[in-house]
Amino acid sequence: MKISNTIESLKSVIQQWHSEGLRVGFVPTMGHLHSGHLELVNQAKLACDKVVVSIYVNPLQFNEINDFDAYPKTLADDQNQLISVNADLLFLPDNEMMYPDGQQSITRVCVPEITQELEGESRPGHFDGVSTVVNKLFNLVQPQQAFFGEKDYQQLLLVRKMVEDLNIPVEIKSVSTYRETDGLAMSSRNSRLSVSERQLAPQLLRVLKKLSERVLNDESLSEVELDAENELLAAGFELEYVSVRHSNTLDIADKKPGNRRVLAAVRLGEVRLIDNLKID
Repeated sequence: MKISNTIESLKSVIQQWHSEGLRVGFVPTMGHLHSGHLELVNQAKLACDKVVVSIYVNPLQFNEINDFDAYPKTLADDQNQLISVNADLLFLPDNEMMYPDGQQSITRVCVPEITQELEGESRPGHFDGVSTVVNKLFNLVQPQQAFFGEKDYQQLLLVRKMVEDLNIPVEIKSVSTYRETDGLAMSSRNSRLSVSERQLAPQLLRVLKKLSERVLNDESLSEVELDAENELLAAGFELEYVSVRHSNTLDIADKKPGNRRVLAAVRLGEVRLIDNLKID
């Protein structure tokens, strides 16, 4: 596996691959990799000739400094994992490379509407940071395909809309949420859960499954959402949102079956958990 620490070395490899007519896949990450990340690489390997993985903890998308400071950094282990799945190139940009004039002066990419609710409401400025850094990474890596997990579902829709609106020549591929054996959606933040919090965390999925079943039974959406909120609060979660939405737009869903998804965000102690389930 090649490792690029500079834009120049990255471009040299990418240009060589393109000159050989090779198809490049890209998996952007913030490191502290788990099996979900590795599945993204595996899917990219199946679809493309070469796969680039980036590791960069992007400060522009953190609206809480404590969350940024606490984000796990395990580069040596990440490299070993990427070697084990035969990633071709690891790109390791730093803040000076990504924001040479500082974060405040960087041109930002803002995707309207789809970023205003749910995660956008809970984390002001987060999605502008995501769209800006992903746009920069696409410009640097120049992949034909990029792979994103469905756990960050609103982020997936954001990237798809940005690519469509700005005519970026990258095909966005989604990969189903990878879960622990007890159902907890894999996340780099899970390692920060205490023992008791980790035992409680899978309850989030169980509540979402129960909500989904009730929606399919044609029960009132507002009623099942409220019951899910109350159940999560009673279990010990701090609630941010539980909401049934249209899968393509994230507009508030109605009772008409078809293309609905429930999305949720909660906190356990200092750790924020998100999850979602397709209903129909």
